[in-house]
Amino acid sequence: MSWEPRPVPEPNPETERYWAAAASGELLVRECLDCGLVYHYPRSLCPDCFSENVEWREASGGGEVYSYSIARAISGWPEADLPLVLAYVELDDGPRLMTNVDADPEDVEIGTRVDVRFVDTDASDVAVPVFTPVDD
Repeated sequence: MSWEPRPVPEPNPETERYWAAAASGELLVRECLDCGLVYHYPRSLCPDCFSENVEWREASGGGEVYSYSIARAISGWPEADLPLVLAYVELDDGPRLMTNVDADPEDVEIGTRVDVRFVDTDASDVAVPVFTPVDD
């Protein structure tokens, strides 16, 4: 799977550490030190209690497919990367994140165990986490 010509995420002050970690092969989530919520997408306030007392935490990278859909045609997407498995993956660490599962659609179902891997982009400080099925 190549990334370009797909849009490359643009880091902002709340997400730049997340994208830099991904470029180094680490998947980060946020944890609220007040209420204990572990969450994704990165933001500086806890989405549950609105505390600013949050910190970065490295996720294990493992999880399972919570929900998914198959995209068979996407304007501008590389033909070689279709069909595309779009999914919510529930991380073993708790939060769910929207992502791609790099697999044949026939190999994916709800509950499929997956592990993270990172696809490089033309931007040296950005890699995109995607997931691949693992054998149990």
